[in-house]
Amino acid sequence: MSRYALTERQALADLMLTLGPDAPTLNEGWTTRDLAAHLVVRERRPDAAGGILLPPLRGYAERVRLRLAARPWADLVAQVRRPPVWSPLSNPLTDELVNTMEFFIHHEDVRRAAPDWQPRELPAGLPAALWRRVAPLGRFALRRFPASLLVQAPGHGEFRCGRGGEALRVVGVPGELTLFLSGRQRAARVQLDGPAALAERLRTAPLAL
Repeated sequence: MSRYALTERQALADLMLTLGPDAPTLNEGWTTRDLAAHLVVRERRPDAAGGILLPPLRGYAERVRLRLAARPWADLVAQVRRPPVWSPLSNPLTDELVNTMEFFIHHEDVRRAAPDWQPRELPAGLPAALWRRVAPLGRFALRRFPASLLVQAPGHGEFRCGRGGEALRVVGVPGELTLFLSGRQRAARVQLDGPAALAERLRTAPLAL
């Protein structure tokens, strides 16, 4: 059985240890320490994890995250590397489904914050695994975008989304589309075919979940 979530998790933890706690990420205002603490909250603090998505709980979640971020760096990364088996997000039944995209994205958040980053060759099978998750992500992220969007990954498939109107085509490999549709448009290498103003609007739209 493929374990892409585990592979991306371990690669991210290794990279964090190599770069240290103060390296930049694509997450605005966050260092690697901030990102690591976020991942620990998500998996280990169900009392605070709801604040990641729910505004009324955001203040409490942020206070918990900041306390975790103050821990020794090696200990914090170790908690990212070895998730608790009791977590609803990282147990053996849910890990691959829930965390493959999550850890791919955050691995790239750290990789692509460096000025000399280059796309990497993904493990065989990971692009297909990401593509299975791209359509739901895109339909949600672009549900209100005022255009008729066609998203294509050559060799994998295509889907349509958006509210209708002018046509815009988004083309890329699954990994790049994953990053683009999760709000990392400027760091994603995709092709946009359509009106220039509409393409620029999509490149700057707040798509983060």
